[in-house]
Amino acid sequence: MDFGLTGKKALVIGASRGLGAASAMLLAAEGAHVIAASRSGTAPADDMEGVVLDLSDAASVENMAKRITDEGVDILINNCGGPAAGPVKGQRTAAWQAAFDAMATPLFQLTEAALPGMIARGWGRIVTIGSSGVVQPIPGLALSNGVRGAIAGWSKTLSSEVAEAGITVNMVLPGRIATDRVAELDSSKAKKIGSTLEDVQEASRKTIPVGRYGAPEEFGAVVAFLCSQQAGYVTGSMIRVDCGMIRGMGTWNSSRQTDWVPIAKNGVAMTATSFHCGWRTWILPPIRAF
Repeated sequence: MDFGLTGKKALVIGASRGLGAASAMLLAAEGAHVIAASRSGTAPADDMEGVVLDLSDAASVENMAKRITDEGVDILINNCGGPAAGPVKGQRTAAWQAAFDAMATPLFQLTEAALPGMIARGWGRIVTIGSSGVVQPIPGLALSNGVRGAIAGWSKTLSSEVAEAGITVNMVLPGRIATDRVAELDSSKAKKIGSTLEDVQEASRKTIPVGRYGAPEEFGAVVAFLCSQQAGYVTGSMIRVDCGMIRGMGTWNSSRQTDWVPIAKNGVAMTATSFHCGWRTWILPPIRAF
């Protein structure tokens, strides 16, 4: 299938390795001109343009934003590294601020720089690489769960604002993909619980229906599709690439969500189920007390 990306300019952030590199490779294979941005400036292939971008350096982000404003991009792949592992309890305010400044603020700034050109051309694709922790928070990754959740809200909100301009905005949520980041997390967990890396990985594989970690190329293929002409009717979505590791049927941005809503009847506190479908909220009869 031809994705219709020949000649499109794609900026991939964090493209030197892992999920970013895989996404860059798949976009290049579809004919896009890929600008591979990373702290090292190293591109994963010779047919890409490698540029230096350090999301933790405000000046570096500002320089890239200026280039985007001046030259424009058709496709923007937002991608950032994860913060240090740790629980919610005991996290200092400075740690939360630092995580937000490193993970969210630069992506917001670069996206803002890309939007005017996309709007003028009537076409654009914005894909943000997130984490399955957005849907099912991962124990011990408090900072990542919190900040990526904020990014998810931003992405969903933006998608509605720019849809009429021909711009789609989506997130892709990786599960256990065989990257350096996942290997680092597995190694850290092994040390914490006094186990071996092999035992930790084997236990993790048992939670995945197919019994293996995903290949970065499998993830990159989903990103490439979301950037295609054929995906023009997919926006405001969060696509999980986790081989069904998360067993629940719903997702955070699903068109259906259920909540327990407190109500009162004849002075007795009860709960009803609210069922969200698009812009409407249906309240079903109370079925239990609380």
